[in-house]
Amino acid sequence: MATNRRCRTRRMRTGKAIALTPRDLEIFRSLIHYRYLRSTYLHAFAGGASPTRFKERLGDLFHEGFLERPGQQWQFAHARYRPALYEIGDGARRALHAHGVTETGARTFLRGTVHRQFAHSVMICECLASIELAARQSIGLRFISWPEIVARAPAMTRAAPIPFRIELSSRALIPDAIFGLEYAQGDKRVYRFFALEADRATMPVSRSSTGQTSYLGKLADYSEITRRELHKSWWRIPNLIVLTVTTSEPRMHEIRRRLTTNADGNSAFLFKTVAEEGCPLKDPVQSLLCEPWTRAGDLPPLRIDESG
Repeated sequence: MATNRRCRTRRMRTGKAIALTPRDLEIFRSLIHYRYLRSTYLHAFAGGASPTRFKERLGDLFHEGFLERPGQQWQFAHARYRPALYEIGDGARRALHAHGVTETGARTFLRGTVHRQFAHSVMICECLASIELAARQSIGLRFISWPEIVARAPAMTRAAPIPFRIELSSRALIPDAIFGLEYAQGDKRVYRFFALEADRATMPVSRSSTGQTSYLGKLADYSEITRRELHKSWWRIPNLIVLTVTTSEPRMHEIRRRLTTNADGNSAFLFKTVAEEGCPLKDPVQSLLCEPWTRAGDLPPLRIDESG
């Protein structure tokens, strides 16, 4: 007997009664933490034996108004053949409020307004969520989220309109994400903190004019932060490693090559490529945590899931 398939791109309410479960609430909380997540990431966060049944449940939650499927995703090539992207909806917000859950705990600076660089925003969420999910599966490793970091920051940082934003000599810098990792070594705890940059090659590697934005200019800004120890005074974190995830091997090699001969070269700059072709980030990418990152020059690769 034929059945009517619901449209992926447009809400089709049926009036179906939705009895929310603890797993549904975990889905809603995940979308508070991360502005955009695909069904594959939500399944990894919330759990469930059957991915097919899980996607059907997400469909129910979307069509009955609990979740949103951002329309910008349908502009991606082959979007209809990829796991759907979700964001929190009004129904989910009301449900969380009824259960005493406030809309706090965001992992990134991404706001609730429409994003002009939508693909970049999605990449930030997918890279950071991949690292958090991999850390959850690693013994002796704990993911430290941005809310935990800012809660320990100085009062002036907590009171700032954008605590993510750090003022430099001639401009300000807002990382795509800030997070930390806690490593258990017996009774001892070791900490590393990271700035994540999702680079989709929309910014030139370098510019002839120092007043124009470039990726090497951004890395020079990070060098200023570490040189002046602004990460210690503004965020109260003891160290800062900069992770660049690019979408092109040639671009990554060009940044590393130029950084090698640049006076602002820094051993704390780490690089990894996740090519856009084939949408490899459609599923959580454990290798962002568990495989080595390359560095500039002759510096050896570094694993961020190991404390040293």
